Amino acid sequence: MSKFEQSRRDFLRIAGKGVMGAAAISAIPSVMQPALAEGVEAPAWPWEWKQIDKQKVLERTYASFSTHGGCCAAVVAGIVEELAEVYGYPYNQINPRMFANGGGGYGRKNLCGSLGGACAVLGLFCEGKDAGALRNELYTWYEGHEFPQYQPVMESVYTVSNSIQCADSVGNWMAASGKEFSSPERAARCAGLSAEVAVKVVELLNIKYGFEAAPVVEEAAPAAPALAANERIGVGKGFEGEVKVKVTKDGDKITKIEVLEQKESMPQTAMTDIPAAVIAAQSTEVDAIAGSTVSSTAILDAIKDALSQF
Repeated sequence: MSKFEQSRRDFLRIAGKGVMGAAAISAIPSVMQPALAEGVEAPAWPWEWKQIDKQKVLERTYASFSTHGGCCAAVVAGIVEELAEVYGYPYNQINPRMFANGGGGYGRKNLCGSLGGACAVLGLFCEGKDAGALRNELYTWYEGHEFPQYQPVMESVYTVSNSIQCADSVGNWMAASGKEFSSPERAARCAGLSAEVAVKVVELLNIKYGFEAAPVVEEAAPAAPALAANERIGVGKGFEGEVKVKVTKDGDKITKIEVLEQKESMPQTAMTDIPAAVIAAQSTEVDAIAGSTVSSTAILDAIKDALSQF
C-alpha cells in the first residue's frame, strides 16, 4: 500500500466517526488535510501545474486501474494523487473515484475512458482553448500508438486502434490476442494503456508550462513522383548512399534517364556521362568513368534495377 493510499484511508476512517473535532483534524496526515479553516478560498482555476515523476505516474496509474474503478479514474488518480503525494493542497481535494463511471467507454464502449480521465485533468490545469488543443494532440497520438508498451505483469501483443473509441481499441486487441474481454490479460492491457495515457498527459502539460522540451518532429520524406506507364524507378548503392534514377522507354527504346537522388562526393561525371552512354548504346554494358568507379557502378545498378521492372 502506498503512503498516499494509507493516508487517504486514515482520513476516511477518522471522517467516518462523524463531525471532526480539533483532535481528529490534527490526526489527519498533512498530505490529506482538507482546507477546513474559515475564510480559505477555493484555488483559482486553472490550477497550477507542477512537476511530478513520470515513472511514479506510470506505476500509480497502472495500480489504480484495479483499485479505483478502471481506466478513467486510474488516469486521474495516477496524476492527481501523485501531485497530492508530493505537494498536498489543493491536489488532495479531489477523489479520483468520482470518475469510476468512465470505465468501459462510459459503459457504452464509446470514447476510451482513459481519454475521458485525461481530458478532465487537462481541463483542471488549462483554460478551455488550451485544453482543447492538448486534447486534440492526445487523440492523434492515441490513434496511432501501439498499446500496451508498459507491461509490468504479463506480456501482450501490441495493437493500434486508429480510433479513440473503446470498442475499436479493445476490439482490435482482442482480435489480435485471441483473449476475451473478461480475461485478466485484457485488464492488464487496459491498465498499461491507461498508464501510458497518463504519462502522455504529463508530457503535454510539461511542454505547455516549460518543464520539458517538445520532441523534435522529423520532416516527412518527399512523396514519390508519379510515374507514367512507360517510366520506372531504380535504386543502386553508392559509396555515400543510395542512387535513385527514373528510366523512360518508348517501346523497347530507352529514351531518358534522370538521376533523382544521389549523395556521391565525386559524382559529376558519372551522373551525367553514364546515362548518356546507356541511351546511346541502348545497353547497360558500358564502361565505368575513370576515377568514379563506385559511382558508375551505383548508377548502372540503378538503371538495371529500373529496366528489370519493365
